[in-house]
Amino acid sequence: MSAKCKYDTTNILVVGTGGQGVMTATEILAEAAIALGHDAKKTEVAGMAQRGGVVSSHLRFGQKVLSPQISPGSADVLLGFEAAEAMRWRHMLRPDGLVLMNTGRLVPPIVELGLYDYPDDPVAEMRAAGTRVFSFDASSIALELGEIRLGNTVMLGAISDHLPFPAEVLEHCILQRFARKKAAIVELNRRAFAAGRAAAEAAARADADAASAA
Repeated sequence: MSAKCKYDTTNILVVGTGGQGVMTATEILAEAAIALGHDAKKTEVAGMAQRGGVVSSHLRFGQKVLSPQISPGSADVLLGFEAAEAMRWRHMLRPDGLVLMNTGRLVPPIVELGLYDYPDDPVAEMRAAGTRVFSFDASSIALELGEIRLGNTVMLGAISDHLPFPAEVLEHCILQRFARKKAAIVELNRRAFAAGRAAAEAAARADADAASAA
């Protein structure tokens, strides 16, 4: 599902663990929406974010938004920086919602503490429950580019074609953040964004092929 122009308000839930850039990604998404004249509201919940704890961030934008809180069953897109966290928040999606999931495994502390069992195959379990999932290894893509922190930009590239505005608007907001840094850093983020778009497109094609073969 694409969020493009389908609903008056676009609801995006971004989840992951501390240090992955969940909050920064949400800020950039909000900046892009505001740049195009949308009213935007966001909120974050961080559990020991600096220690790798779980992090979730709600973003709602549209003509007029009164609350930043996304109600269960109303998220258009769930952007999962970590697979188990994406699965844990699946109940927030609309029935026709979309999950964009990083399959790079980073076990959250709640698993290590025994509060939550890490699923054997989060992608398969979510699909078995009827959820549309586009999955790819954003962590490996970032490492191939030379910096794990580029995973944030890879994930933003992945969601860029599932927003009610052009991908180039989001890319511009990302690159503006690095405008005063070395040109090489700007170029790395440009490549990471393109790689994220390509990964999501490939995952969408694989999903379509699987559906037609079923």
